[in-house]
Amino acid sequence: MNDSDLKQFDDVIIGSGQAAPSLAVTLGSHGRNVALVEGNALGGSCVNYGCTPTKTLRKSARVAHMVRNAGSFGVDVPCFTVNFAAAMARMRDRVSTSRGGLEQWLASSKGVTPIWGWASFDGRDGDRFKIRIGDRAITAGRVFLNTGTRPFIPSIPGLAESGYLDNVTLLDLSELPRHLIVLGGSYIGLEMGQIFRRLGSDVTIIEAGPDVASREDNDVSEAVRNFLDAEGIRILRNSAVVKIQRTGASRIVELGNGDRIEGSHILIATGRLPNTDRIALESVGVETDERGYVPTDDHLRTNVHGIWALGDINKRGAFTHTSYHDHEIVLASISGAASSKVALYQWKSAAERPQTYAMFTDPPLGRVGMGLREAKAAANSGRRILVATHQMAQISRAKEESETFGLIRLVVDADTDKFLGATVLGFNGDEIIAIISNFMASGSSYRIMQQALPVHPTVAEFLPTILAKLEPVHAQCMQENA
Repeated sequence: MNDSDLKQFDDVIIGSGQAAPSLAVTLGSHGRNVALVEGNALGGSCVNYGCTPTKTLRKSARVAHMVRNAGSFGVDVPCFTVNFAAAMARMRDRVSTSRGGLEQWLASSKGVTPIWGWASFDGRDGDRFKIRIGDRAITAGRVFLNTGTRPFIPSIPGLAESGYLDNVTLLDLSELPRHLIVLGGSYIGLEMGQIFRRLGSDVTIIEAGPDVASREDNDVSEAVRNFLDAEGIRILRNSAVVKIQRTGASRIVELGNGDRIEGSHILIATGRLPNTDRIALESVGVETDERGYVPTDDHLRTNVHGIWALGDINKRGAFTHTSYHDHEIVLASISGAASSKVALYQWKSAAERPQTYAMFTDPPLGRVGMGLREAKAAANSGRRILVATHQMAQISRAKEESETFGLIRLVVDADTDKFLGATVLGFNGDEIIAIISNFMASGSSYRIMQQALPVHPTVAEFLPTILAKLEPVHAQCMQENA
């Protein structure tokens, strides 16, 4: 494909994460000439080294965990082995199949031209934006940024020389780590630490802060620590890494208190950085914050007319589902994209949707809107808030499944009777949270849910029962873990 084929487009999408393919196909179906530019692998983080591979590998790890504990269910398994290479091959096959499906879909879609290479702005050509991809150049009247994030690598003496893994290179392993040391006790670190422990590695998680999953309520973080500890994962909190050195096949991690941890591999899970520094945003005047994220209005427009920011880089939720939802917000708001399908989108403003996400440990954590910490802050500001908490250990289905770690917490506005948030840590929590998030989308009173007829025996059947336990949050005397 030569420059004359590529030069003029109506729309250019830079980056092929979860917002991009559906946005490109929908715009193309409305008669737009769309270029989708990708410098690495189609599908972005989710398909290639996020949701698809890690949840596939998580299943292998869960099967190993269930077999290892089969005796407690009356099933004797005299011996078994984990075939790490086969588990990784299964994961890679799933990634390849998913990415191949995307490639076929885009190739068969009207008006969409995939372009491979790293894109960056190159100023303007009148009212059009100039974009350079290697030695090629194209222009577009509208540009949608969907460039995602990459791992943040801390400046630790000896880290680079010792060698380390991130969430991408971890998935390239061909042999199981003997002892995986995870730097960072947030979602990626906890998920991957548990997966590799179940596959057979010794695992140590080192967290610089006071607790793992620190954005969650204290009792939630404690419950996470408890079930990881029960599986033999060592968690070190308030532990600053001051030095790393390599000795033969081992890495030695030195902590601020003088302790030294020896392991075979180090996984860096200390946060993410936006991939905006490589696309020359300054050449067209797009503003970023101090960390490189792109501020947007509620319709995901940047400060430059004709440029939108979708997905992780707009700092409105670094999750596949928020990225996908971003494309729906954009389609619902831009001129010329109206259709019966677009008209069905619930939220036409990013400000209206509650933050919802899951942590895919086992058991998983599902979250939407307010937790207890936010409820207390709201009560301190004068809002009337109701909260109810119920332990998984008190739910029949959880007992029957021997899945009793965790809790369910519901937060309600006392004046409107609407849900403000929920926490479901425990068996099927990643699925159950959708009941609350979908109910929040309807704007209905929680009293309607109380009248529902749930199926028994399930975990979700307890939602009406838990709602009957709602009590006011008292601003001054409430204990966070009550």
